[in-house]
Amino acid sequence: MSYFLLVDFGSTYTKLTAVDLEKQDIIATSKAMTTVETDITLGYEKALDFLYKDLGQKISFEKVIACSSAAGGLKMAAIGLVEELTTEAAKRVCLGAGAKVELVLSHHINQQEVKRIADKNIDIILLAGGADGGNSECVIHNAAKLAKSTITAPIVFAGNKDAMDEIDTLLKDAGKEYYLCENVMPKLNQLNTESAREKIKDIFVRNIIEAKGIKKVEILIDQVVLPTPHAVLMAAELLSKGYGDENGLGELMMVDVGGATTDVYSLSYGLPTQMNAVMTGLEEPYAKRTVEGDLGMRYSALGVLQSMTVKDLESYKAQGYHMEKELQMRHEVIDWLPVTQDDLDKEDIIAGHCVSRAVSRHVGNIKQIYTPLGMMLHQTGKDLTNIEYFIGTGGVIIHSENPKNILVHALKNKDFPMELRPNQPKFLLDHDYILSAMGLLSMTYPKIALAIMKKRMIHL
Repeated sequence: MSYFLLVDFGSTYTKLTAVDLEKQDIIATSKAMTTVETDITLGYEKALDFLYKDLGQKISFEKVIACSSAAGGLKMAAIGLVEELTTEAAKRVCLGAGAKVELVLSHHINQQEVKRIADKNIDIILLAGGADGGNSECVIHNAAKLAKSTITAPIVFAGNKDAMDEIDTLLKDAGKEYYLCENVMPKLNQLNTESAREKIKDIFVRNIIEAKGIKKVEILIDQVVLPTPHAVLMAAELLSKGYGDENGLGELMMVDVGGATTDVYSLSYGLPTQMNAVMTGLEEPYAKRTVEGDLGMRYSALGVLQSMTVKDLESYKAQGYHMEKELQMRHEVIDWLPVTQDDLDKEDIIAGHCVSRAVSRHVGNIKQIYTPLGMMLHQTGKDLTNIEYFIGTGGVIIHSENPKNILVHALKNKDFPMELRPNQPKFLLDHDYILSAMGLLSMTYPKIALAIMKKRMIHL
C-alpha cells in the first residue's frame, strides 16, 4: 500500500486528508484547531491522532506535504502605474499566487503610502508598471521610495524591462531582498503572470512560512509547499481541463465562503457570447481568482453589513431577521456556531449575500455603446453565462442543510441585468473539503487527484 497525507494549515483549522494511491481515493480526513500562535505542531499532532483513530491504526505515509493560510496567509501589496492596467495586472498576479492583496497602489507612491505598507506587515511587495518600452520613470521613482524605506519585505519587480537595470542597482545598493521577473504586462492589455507568480511561490516556501512560525512543523512533515488558495486554484484548473486521457468538467466557477473572505474562482476564457459584443480592457486569464476581504461570515461580518442596501435590510426585516444585530454578533464572537434552525436559516441568508456580492465583483459586465454603425456591446471582464458547473465550498456552504439555496444567489437575475453571471450551471458541492488537498496531490499525481475530485464532488 502507498499512502499520501495532505495537510492544510488554515487560519482556524488544520485539516488532514489521507489518500490511498492504489485505490485512488480518500481513506480518512480529520481536523483540529490550528495552533500557529503557540506551537503549530500541537494542532497538527492532535489532528493526526484523530486521523489514526478514524483509520483504526497508525500507517506510514510515502509523503506528507502541506499548504497554509495560517497567521493571516500570504499578505501582499501590488504597486503599478495606471490603476486600470498595470496595477490591475499586478493585483491579478498576487491573487493567482494565493495571496491576499492588502494594498493596491498606483502612480507615484508617496511617503504615507510607504508607511502604510510597513504598518500592514506586508509579506511580499510586487512592483510593476509600464509596458516594455513605455513609461519607466514612475516605476523607478517607486523603486527608489522603497529602497530608501525601512521596509524589509521582499520586493518582486515585474515591470517595464527598460527600467530593470536602474532598479536592480537601486535595490542592490539599498541592501533590499529583491527579485527580477518578466513584465506582468509586456504589451498593452496583455498579461504575463507566470514568471512573477512562480517567484512569489518560491519566496513563500523559503521565507514566509519561517517568518510565520510554520516552518517548525517541517520536522514532522516533508514540506509546506504552497499558499492554500494557490493549491485550490491548481485543483480547480485540473478539474476543469482534465489530465491526459482523463477528461475534466469543462468551464466552471467556484465560490469559497469563509469567516474572513469570500473567494471566487473561474476557469473559463470568458469570451463574448452575445452578438455585437467586443472585449475591452485587460486580458482575462483562463484560471482567475478574486478575494473579497469585506465579505465573510465572522471576521468580516461588518463588511457584509456595509454591502447591504437599505432595500436588502428592509427585505430581511420583513422576514423577521434584524441583520444589523446578527452581523454585529458574528463579528464580535468569531467562534459562534449556529444551534437552532433559525440560526441556520440566518447563516444561509448571510452566505447567500456573500456569494451574490462576490460573484458580482468577479464576473464581467456589458455596456451598450451607440456608434455611427449602430449599437455595440462593450464587454469588460469575463462572460461566464454559459459555464457548465458551479462548485460550492467553505464551512457555511458544506454544513448547510440546503447548500443549493446559497449557491443560486450567484445566478443571473433581474437585479443585475448587465452582469455576465452564470445562467443555468449544474451545482456541485465540495462536501469533504478536499480541493486544497487535491491541489497538493496534483503536483505529484495529477491523474489520481482528478479522479478523486470527480468521484467526491456531490451533485446538488
